[in-house]
Amino acid sequence: MVARLHRRTATGKRLHILRTLTCSKSVQRRSITMDALLYIHKLKLKLEAINRELASLIARKREHLSVMKQLQFPKKEVKVEKAEKGVVVRVTCEKGGDKLVSILQVFEEMGLVVLNARVSSNMYFAMEAIVVAEEEQHALHVKSITEAVIKAIER
Repeated sequence: MVARLHRRTATGKRLHILRTLTCSKSVQRRSITMDALLYIHKLKLKLEAINRELASLIARKREHLSVMKQLQFPKKEVKVEKAEKGVVVRVTCEKGGDKLVSILQVFEEMGLVVLNARVSSNMYFAMEAIVVAEEEQHALHVKSITEAVIKAIER
């Protein structure tokens, strides 16, 4: 008798928990169980929809990354132009290595001082710098600067 009473109260507690979880308005045991099964079915459908959306987003990300890899960036492009204050050096090439350090070392070896520089390395290495001769006796030869920067990039 006592065991039956404990079982009934435990079942009643479980049914109350199911009612609150599923927002069921029913009072009967069978209706609460059906509402719980319906709730579980709806949750499974939502989970499947979320998984489909996740798979779609992953596929879009892969597609985007493959398109980004296929974009052709210049392998090595060095442009040197005379300007009002010295020479403008524009470098575009693949990322990797210590390209900035080697280019700055070349400038130092040639006796050039960097007045202003912009560097970016998001998808590829890009640099634009304005350089001048350290001493006015050094002549700024566009061809020699171009060759030296290309050698620095190849290192």
